[in-house]
Amino acid sequence: MSERPFQHPTLHESLRSAADRGEALGDVIESIAQACREIAGRVRRARLQDILGDAGSRNVHGEDQQKLDALSNELLLDHLARCPAVGVCASEEEEEAVVVRARGDGGEFCVAYDPLDGSSNIDVAVNVGTIFSVLPNDLDPASPLQRGERQLAAGYVVYGSSVLMVLSLGDGVDLYVLDPDLNEFVRVEERLRMPDRKRVYSLNEAYRDDFPEGYRNYLDYAHANGYSSRYIGSMVGDVHRTLLKGGVFLYPPTSAAPSGKLRLLYEGNPMSLLIEQAGGTADTGSGRILEVEPGELHQRTPVVLGSREEVAHVLERL
Repeated sequence: MSERPFQHPTLHESLRSAADRGEALGDVIESIAQACREIAGRVRRARLQDILGDAGSRNVHGEDQQKLDALSNELLLDHLARCPAVGVCASEEEEEAVVVRARGDGGEFCVAYDPLDGSSNIDVAVNVGTIFSVLPNDLDPASPLQRGERQLAAGYVVYGSSVLMVLSLGDGVDLYVLDPDLNEFVRVEERLRMPDRKRVYSLNEAYRDDFPEGYRNYLDYAHANGYSSRYIGSMVGDVHRTLLKGGVFLYPPTSAAPSGKLRLLYEGNPMSLLIEQAGGTADTGSGRILEVEPGELHQRTPVVLGSREEVAHVLERL
């Protein structure tokens, strides 16, 4: 068996050392991690196993569902349903939340997730990932419809040149790497802090003419001040780069999507918690994302998140 590199603690050890966060919460995170290890294997073998491309169906949003979307959703739901602490699961791929057990039977957490963000790009080897949010299951009726500031944990897993997990339990942000020999996530960085400023913006500028005036004004400012543009096209990839390198990630409203395109519960909220915990800012353009009161499972939100000073440059023009 391979020796542990540099004696980095595993995810299991890190979670157990954070005893004040609760053992049951650690069990939920480990269930997600196990599902993501399996998803990582399927992503690597997707072309070999003919699981690329459309599944021949549409998801709840009317989008073509990829084979790997459906498979990733099944893996997450299966692992979470077997975790005794999970009561409710809410997925981008499911029309309604799935109640797997009552709170009285031990289901003290709700988990909301995007099983495979960016999956339409997987056939060209672009980074894809899983985004997740863990909330208390203390509402009646059981529901994941809660403000993002109530999240107990949030994170994402990137499937790229290496498999990375970025995780917050509400007290900083840690980075883990999947060791392929151990098949375990090991912690390689603690308490990540993003730069306060970086002249980089990330958005799909092809829609510029359809953005509200304030966003167009920001782009004029960025062009006049030597900013670089970096855009991958998967939220996981773009936010991960922004978290590590600094800058700002934007997904503005358009006439076709006046409320934005990204989903609040399982994209906007978990990413916002991570960004804020790393010292950044996450805003809808009119207020803090984590303070938005959700009204429906697949509610959308505009997103402006990243380095504190760079987000401020956007907001002052909106």
